[in-house]
Amino acid sequence: MARNKALTDLGDLDLYEQLSDAKEELFNLRFQLLTGQLENHSRLGQVKKEVARIQTELRAREIASAEAIDNDEEVAD
Repeated sequence: MARNKALTDLGDLDLYEQLSDAKEELFNLRFQLLTGQLENHSRLGQVKKEVARIQTELRAREIASAEAIDNDEEVAD
């Protein structure tokens, strides 16, 4: 719950930056896994979930803004 609250407090640019960082870390972890250098296998799952949480928050904002635009158009008609 605390993570979702922290994500909702961030701006869009910050979320995109965090998403980029998390995807880069996920890429590096997968590379380490393939080369046999990965020591903490649980970190792979944690980063995947972090990416999913960020993408979910971004999608929720996208839907909310689309609904706001639709509501504005209905009021104008």
